[in-house]
Amino acid sequence: MDITTFDEYRRSLGELKEKLTALKKTLDIAGKASEISKLEEQTAADGFWESEDSTATLKKISSLKAVVAKADELAELIDDTATLIEFAYEESDESVSEEISENLDKIDTTIENESLMTLLSGEYDQNNAILTLHSGAGGTEACDWVEMLYRMYMRWADRRGFAHKTLDFLDGEEAGLKSVTMLIEGDYAYGWLKSEMGVHRLVRVSPFDSGGRRHTSFASCEVMPEIEEDDKKIDIPSEDLKVDTYRSSGAGGQHVNKTESAIRITHIPTGVVVACQTERSQMQNRATAMKMLKSKLAEIKERENLEKISDIKGVQKDIAWGSQIRSYVFMPYTLAKDHRTGAENGNINAVMDGDIEKFMASYLTMKARENEERS
Repeated sequence: MDITTFDEYRRSLGELKEKLTALKKTLDIAGKASEISKLEEQTAADGFWESEDSTATLKKISSLKAVVAKADELAELIDDTATLIEFAYEESDESVSEEISENLDKIDTTIENESLMTLLSGEYDQNNAILTLHSGAGGTEACDWVEMLYRMYMRWADRRGFAHKTLDFLDGEEAGLKSVTMLIEGDYAYGWLKSEMGVHRLVRVSPFDSGGRRHTSFASCEVMPEIEEDDKKIDIPSEDLKVDTYRSSGAGGQHVNKTESAIRITHIPTGVVVACQTERSQMQNRATAMKMLKSKLAEIKERENLEKISDIKGVQKDIAWGSQIRSYVFMPYTLAKDHRTGAENGNINAVMDGDIEKFMASYLTMKARENEERS
């Protein structure tokens, strides 16, 4: 390995070390390690496992450990790469050059991703997310678009190692889905996905048009933080609820066809409606629906404004032309573009396969900048 390449690798690694040091300071890794020790001491106390806070404490320990572990992994990878660089130079071994470059890219990408985590500081950002898609203008094409977006978010969750589960759905008359609600479980799932709230626009040659014409379709995305059913901040009197049962839609065997196990709950004061039909029993569906309802009312409750549903749904617009936050164009060119931030990706197939974090990162950065300007 020549001296020029060696110096370039050392310079790059030195910059990454500085970035990691700054990140660890921002994330307060030392403080988190101390907090982990204190929380683990609590788990050893008498009666901890019978206490109401045990689950929340264990969840917090797990979350803190994940952040500290990621920082430790980065530090270890930096040390290993430094050793590899020195070895390559001393032995004039070009064969490890590719591995060094890959390590440097991985370190840089991981630091950038972890830096974005510092922007997820909202009260509910750490929570799981409940994501709902609704078809808008475009008929059957719009229902197919909902199903495409549904798959995109599932693939995004898979890429991050998040679990996902369908809670409710309504089939389209000919194809696709009129609406679908899913739970995405993972640290900061809501913090990431809140950037997706709004109207998504599709432009393509419709597979449902025998004339091969280009169509424009719309679907809306609503994202809520999952609130645990026993969350003491949200108290919903039973007289404020209207509960309906109905038969689950879609294929599901004899149980689904013959029993009204699906649950729909309406919160009378606000008009918020939630539904769940995919659990095994009516009781389970009801419990999940109540959790969904608490999630929808959570931020309204925090603002002491139970009349304004827009507080938690974000800015509500018609699911049609002129209100989209992002466009996905398949024809006459391929491009996904976020109209709020200007972020673009010409590889539309990768986007539909869940590669959407560039859009999320751009949105979070934009919101952080706006908050700084206001403060």
